[in-house]
Amino acid sequence: MFSFREAGTADAESILVLQRAFYAEEGYPFFESEARAVLTHLLGDPSLGRVWVAADGPVVVGYVVLTLGYSLEYRGRNAFVDELYIAHSHRGRGLGSRALQLVEDACADQGVRVLHLEVERRKATTMAWYRRSGFADRDRFLLTKDLSGGA
Repeated sequence: MFSFREAGTADAESILVLQRAFYAEEGYPFFESEARAVLTHLLGDPSLGRVWVAADGPVVVGYVVLTLGYSLEYRGRNAFVDELYIAHSHRGRGLGSRALQLVEDACADQGVRVLHLEVERRKATTMAWYRRSGFADRDRFLLTKDLSGGA
């Protein structure tokens, strides 16, 4: 039986294992010490957002991260699905859809007006799934500038 629960600091190592797999799968650079620091910071400060884990019994098999922001355009609080990852062994069982519903419910509870996410253009199947889940392409590009001085 699969369950979701809000993550705590004790879940950090399990999340990092999955995050490492996620980043390897996507070809993203993974800096473990920095990942641990920002994850721990997020887990300790609910004003930044929330993290949930999906568990198969005692084993963490996925996670979803919601970060919070504020927008004049959207007239208040907005949020971002920062990461959503389900282990290969547990995909196709509805956990991703349950994770999105959990996030949407949390957004409603927190007065979030709009929810954003990003998906690589090459991932047509994933993009179609997000569209079926109610996300729309607003015909804009997400442009990113790294201010940290890193990669």
